Amino acid sequence: MEISDSVQWILGITILLYLIVMYGIGYIAQRKIANAEDFLVAGRQLPLSLAWMTLLATWFGAGTLLAAADEVRNEGLQAAALDPLGAGCCLLLAGLFVAGPIWRMQILTVPDLFRIRFGPTAEWLSSLILVPSYFGWIAAQFTALAGMLELFFGLPLPYGLAIVAVVGTGYTLMGGMWSVTLTDAVQISLVLLGLIILTTVTLTEIGNGAPTAGAATVWAQTPVEHRTLIPFDDLALFWGWLGLFLTGALGNLPGQDLMQRVFAARSDRTARNACLIAGGVYLLFGTLPLILALAGRTLFPDDLNQAILPALAHAFLHPVLAIVFVIAVMSAILSTIDSAILSPASVLAQNVGRRFLEGDLLKRNRYAVLLVAGCSLGVAYGGESAYELLEEAYLLTMVGLFVPMMFGLYTRPRSEWPAVASMCVGFTLWAGHFLKGWESFLGPHLPQDLWPVPLSLTITGLALVTYLIVEPPWRMQWQSTRPVDSNSTAR
Repeated sequence: MEISDSVQWILGITILLYLIVMYGIGYIAQRKIANAEDFLVAGRQLPLSLAWMTLLATWFGAGTLLAAADEVRNEGLQAAALDPLGAGCCLLLAGLFVAGPIWRMQILTVPDLFRIRFGPTAEWLSSLILVPSYFGWIAAQFTALAGMLELFFGLPLPYGLAIVAVVGTGYTLMGGMWSVTLTDAVQISLVLLGLIILTTVTLTEIGNGAPTAGAATVWAQTPVEHRTLIPFDDLALFWGWLGLFLTGALGNLPGQDLMQRVFAARSDRTARNACLIAGGVYLLFGTLPLILALAGRTLFPDDLNQAILPALAHAFLHPVLAIVFVIAVMSAILSTIDSAILSPASVLAQNVGRRFLEGDLLKRNRYAVLLVAGCSLGVAYGGESAYELLEEAYLLTMVGLFVPMMFGLYTRPRSEWPAVASMCVGFTLWAGHFLKGWESFLGPHLPQDLWPVPLSLTITGLALVTYLIVEPPWRMQWQSTRPVDSNSTAR
């Protein structure tokens, strides 16, 4: 894709001004940081307006705008199973079943829950599972944004990766959760605006002035097999679809990035409602990249390699609007980067670092941010595709943490062994299959026609069975997760 020198200069200056504004917000946010709780969970003071926007901005990144859109363009609507369908439903499930109970625990990280409910060994193991699971997700964002810099400015990918990592890490270091939240509010507004503009203009062009006619044309010209959202007619495809959907819907429920925003809300009611609103908006606006993906297949049937959303922006938007869209996409990715970096860094500082390091927790958090960014950059240089990195990030927390976390929320375990055993089984099986490169359970040793259940569901099921063997249901002590009094929803 070629753009004129004048547009390149205007885009470059706009990006520079945008970054100055973001760093200005980060500097202002830095004044709110007095202790580690301010840095990690914004002093638990986020109102609903900021809480749902930072939740939405955290996830509405390269996975939805670039990777998932390209997958839908190539494979059809069923490729939306992981993102946005699975991810959006995850936010809804969090609001319905997780946000309220876990907020009332008044903790800072997900491993804190494992320490309180199970014990220090479970805390340690959950931290070891949780932290590496973010490296692939962050690397996917690094790769996506560096790819855009290469597309518009011809900047070689290795240099672009380094620049993106430095920029995304910079203002995260300054203000922690306050910085992330305030910049997220600006960034997600730009994202939604950019998506609306690009979708409207693209469909208007296709429909000769009528967006509705353009949408009808795109749908009519989309192959029938690409219109299928859920492949009920093919059992093998359905199992694969279900595996991806549940990986998205359940895999990030134990995620620190999600729970950190829940912890930062000013009340359990705010946390719950923020998840529900963010999930609804995610599913609503997540349809726009899917529409654009189908439109891109109609318009560029012979070029299925380039990222479709930037290609549409270049083809149909006036240079000024194209610049707005590029800034919007960059905002989406940066908002995910800063959130994703802060989340594992908080676990490293709070749950791992305190075992070995003394001193200021706030300083430990900032060192941990640098470490996470460096490790993620290393993964990005490894060269895996953005979608594969995103999928593996969800999968690790699903097979390792989902089962014991839910039992930890709704029961009072008698010991730490159920969680420890479940996490060990889930992580060990996942690691073994990952190292072997097996995409189905037991790989070549178990034909898929005999066991069509996806790998993620199989391992999660075995983790559940392990938990129930160590602590059978008839021995469990169930606990109420309701507020203990009428004031429990107010801080």
